[in-house]
Amino acid sequence: MDTSYQGSPAEIYDRHFVPALFKPWAGFMAELAGIEKGSVVLDIACGTGAFACTAAEQTGDGRLVTGLDINPEMLAVAAEKGIDIDWRQGQAEELPFNDDSYDAVVSQFGFMFFENQSLALKEMMRVLKPGGKMAVAVCDALDHSPGYSVLTELLHRLFGPDIAQAFRAPFSAGDRNLLLGMAEKAGITQSRCPDLTVSRHDGMVRFPSINALISTERACAWTLGGLLDEDQFERLAVEAEEAFQPFVTPQGMVEFSMPVLILRATKC
Repeated sequence: MDTSYQGSPAEIYDRHFVPALFKPWAGFMAELAGIEKGSVVLDIACGTGAFACTAAEQTGDGRLVTGLDINPEMLAVAAEKGIDIDWRQGQAEELPFNDDSYDAVVSQFGFMFFENQSLALKEMMRVLKPGGKMAVAVCDALDHSPGYSVLTELLHRLFGPDIAQAFRAPFSAGDRNLLLGMAEKAGITQSRCPDLTVSRHDGMVRFPSINALISTERACAWTLGGLLDEDQFERLAVEAEEAFQPFVTPQGMVEFSMPVLILRATKC
């Protein structure tokens, strides 16, 4: 295996998943959250810091940015980036921060994994300053992402429904009504927050090759690496070469759309 797929799950995530899926959204999320020079920002489920590092650039001072994640391995990789951000370990459902502390609270592709999503939203609003903005991004429904739909169907055919269903987890919050229902349960309603919205935005997933896509999944313990053994990955790699041909560019890259839903609200 390519040595770039060796290392801890957090290192592999940062090296491959972040540029393929997550980094391209950071600047857009910063814009939606109204981040500007001097803004005090909280990044919840910050992972290895894709959004937090962008926020640090936008604020002009990394010390104004806090990145919180439950996973210490992710935070360790984030800290190695050498940006003076306050990295904290903690849960979204119990934020270790005072009320009215932040100008912007952002969660980029972590919300679907929270144990209590409505409580997490309530906590986000609690720590926002009056007039502060919250922005939460999740993957849209799986059937709106053609490449990952193909991969899910392939997993089902090769390894059965349980494996395929486990792979669906990152897309579990991809429903506008579900997000609005969670917000309402958290006390975030249009009567309290008139600008409450859930909007859909189109994005692209890009891997250098079909092998790169499968190798990234293989190496990461939080995705298929925790579900399939070596023989199963060999079968998957062979079958994927044919299944993903519709998404291969003339340059050999794999590209497909992955729309995103973004829940936004301003604290009144």
